[in-house]
Amino acid sequence: MTVLLQISDPHFGTEREPVAQALEQLARTQRPDLVVLSGDITQRATRAQFRLARAFVDRLGAPSLLSIPGNHDIPLFGLGTRLLNPYGRYLEAFGPTLEPLFESVDCLVLGVNTTRWYRHKDGEVSASQVERVARRLELATPQQLRVVVVHQPVAVTLPEDATNRLHGRDVAVARWSAAKADLVLGGHIHLPFVRPLAQDFPSCHRWTWAVQAGTAVSTRLRRGAPNSVNLIRWTGAVPRSCTVERWECEAGTARFVLATTDTLPLGERSSVEHGT
Repeated sequence: MTVLLQISDPHFGTEREPVAQALEQLARTQRPDLVVLSGDITQRATRAQFRLARAFVDRLGAPSLLSIPGNHDIPLFGLGTRLLNPYGRYLEAFGPTLEPLFESVDCLVLGVNTTRWYRHKDGEVSASQVERVARRLELATPQQLRVVVVHQPVAVTLPEDATNRLHGRDVAVARWSAAKADLVLGGHIHLPFVRPLAQDFPSCHRWTWAVQAGTAVSTRLRRGAPNSVNLIRWTGAVPRSCTVERWECEAGTARFVLATTDTLPLGERSSVEHGT
């Protein structure tokens, strides 16, 4: 079994220390093969905040790490740094690339940098990024779980979050699903959910899923959404499926507990399911 721990939007600089300690304990107990950091690692992209974040990740003890920046990981107030070296501090802590790749016999995970120095919050994905990811997905083996990681969501569940969706998502989702992506992980809106992308993108004729994570350890909580992370478990069994567990740390507690478990079918959808 391969286990991925998705941590999103920890916003170091606003972290809740008891929650961070509880997440360390969860990682020690669950022993993920890969930690995926899906952006907004810091609150204001200071070197001190990046040092805190890096030290925290190192304490998790996972054998592998894949991280991408979020919009908060570009300096907001230092206009010169934002213009001339927007990712310098991020790369010092989590370099050497903005679009990392993790591959094992059982898993392929592709990071996509959806931030732009000239955007405040919005994210976008370019045609060249879409094609690069799709071509790599097409090289995956049948036994690999195929995961794409972005920061801004490709799909949302609430109308108020619609403006936060990734620019370029229509082309990206269609192409990545056709290239046999299984999961698209995201963050940004601090609201966890699992959603079949065919529900929003009729061109998806495969089971490709949006897997969104909440804020892992930050005080920047949404109402009804406590600090949470996702554990993704993949066995490679046939028929293809994976499980996504959401683990939550309720206010006033010092531990993460299992809140929901979703078993996601993967692969081709039947003709009845996609309306043909």
